[in-house]
Amino acid sequence: MPLGKFPILFLLVALAALSAAVFGALHNQLSYSVGPDYFVSFKFPQFGIPEGTSPRFGAAQVGVLASWWMGAIVGLPAFLFGLLTVPNARSYLAAGIGAIGLVLVLATFSALAGLVGGIAAEATGILDGYLTPPAGIDRTDFLRAGFMHDASYLGGALGALLAFWPMRRARVIDMARA
Repeated sequence: MPLGKFPILFLLVALAALSAAVFGALHNQLSYSVGPDYFVSFKFPQFGIPEGTSPRFGAAQVGVLASWWMGAIVGLPAFLFGLLTVPNARSYLAAGIGAIGLVLVLATFSALAGLVGGIAAEATGILDGYLTPPAGIDRTDFLRAGFMHDASYLGGALGALLAFWPMRRARVIDMARA
């Protein structure tokens, strides 16, 4: 018996949240490598990571806590659009998985662009008059990891718009088959 489209909506939202959580954990492994003090002095206290926690594990925890919800929020509009417009449940599921993948790729490239931006801002000092790290946080770490962090959120937000594309494409294909 084929699964209806409505349960697929819940599955897609759960997959998007899980994908975002894994992305956050992995993303923070790289951003911890380029800016450990950003985590130790800023993010760990912000997220209540206990002292004595392995820094890598703490960074992964911060990544999960900071991003799981973003997957659900980013995917939900496109998933609802697909629920209402894509006729075939199998096409809807495939388009939803494609939308999640598209957002992950975009967030990854955005994070890497953010790292490049952070390195450039640190090297040139161009934003020193506008952006000051909180007291006690290494400037270099703050710029590199902070730019990566913010850029990945921007990539995810842009992904919310681009996630409609696989849904629209699935709709067009299904309508052509009918």
